[in-house]
Amino acid sequence: MHMPFAAVPFRVPITAHRYLLHTVAGRPIRALARSAGCHASTVLRQIHRVETRRDDPLVDAALAALARAYSPPAPDLIGRAPAQDHAAMPQQPQSPETASFERQALIVLRRLSDPAAVLAVAEQMEKAVVVRGDAAGESTRTAVVDVEIAKAMALNDWIACETPGRVSRYRITAAGRAELRRRLAEAENRARARSDDGFSEAQTPFGASGARPDTAGEGGARRARYCRAESPITLLARRKDRDGLPFLEEGLVRAGERLREDFELAQIGPRTTQNWDRFLTGGHRDGTAGTAPYGPGAARDRVARALADLGPGLSDVALRCCCYMEGLEQAEKRLGWSARSGKIVLRIALQRLSAYYEQDSADTLVG
Repeated sequence: MHMPFAAVPFRVPITAHRYLLHTVAGRPIRALARSAGCHASTVLRQIHRVETRRDDPLVDAALAALARAYSPPAPDLIGRAPAQDHAAMPQQPQSPETASFERQALIVLRRLSDPAAVLAVAEQMEKAVVVRGDAAGESTRTAVVDVEIAKAMALNDWIACETPGRVSRYRITAAGRAELRRRLAEAENRARARSDDGFSEAQTPFGASGARPDTAGEGGARRARYCRAESPITLLARRKDRDGLPFLEEGLVRAGERLREDFELAQIGPRTTQNWDRFLTGGHRDGTAGTAPYGPGAARDRVARALADLGPGLSDVALRCCCYMEGLEQAEKRLGWSARSGKIVLRIALQRLSAYYEQDSADTLVG
């Protein structure tokens, strides 16, 4: 089928497709209804809803960009399409750009699933950031994403503008949470297919796609493990110590989130074969030679340096709990530690990690 958005790396909702067919290509609503096999009032409501959503800065920018690059298909090639609001037009085989969008969108949806998280988008900026607030009023940056990715997510109704302005704030919608659940379920199904030695439809292992290879045993088969909405350190930070104070200070949580942010940023972009398991106890350690200050390559170098600074033992628990998102009980079992000892070692690792980041920032300023 001829695609009207050949250069677009994301799914264009059928409602937006019909809106552009009507407003850009001048296709009558009744003709669109006949092609879709639905009543004209249904198409009219869809077009009206898209028009009202243009008050959202990201939605308006996405529709404007699509309108500029739009070339409508011939009438006999439109065909019938699902009528539900969030159905997407068929896409061509996945390109590297599409794969990159899918990975970044999953990271953002996962971050925004935290009730305290918002996506902040500033005017005329190329990047948007996900920040998570805490009880003390402090904000922690948990992800950075291209504004073009944010536009596509808003157009698909995965995020909605809560506070428009020079810095607009977005939160995940019910449709976004449903999309996140669907993607995580698909990932788990692919992982199960690999572990069961069936006819797998999975595309790539962790080294290329960002999912963590979960070791079944020494030399055993690997199974991908996917992150939950909250990290183990976020859950641990809610606990209190014997004095009634938070078990993890906010600075330690920020250090763990920074490591995870770099770890996930390292999975974006060209597919790589990075083997993080070399930082686990007994693994081979070597230096890194990356020089670029930005991008996935630089993120890999930052993670490698941080883990190397932690050393054996501490890097084990940091990598498993902060990056692989393993729970403390599972990490203790895999590392052969006694019960309830993992949280103490993790806190020590986060203290060392926080000190490393502070020293690294100081060295950068001096340099």
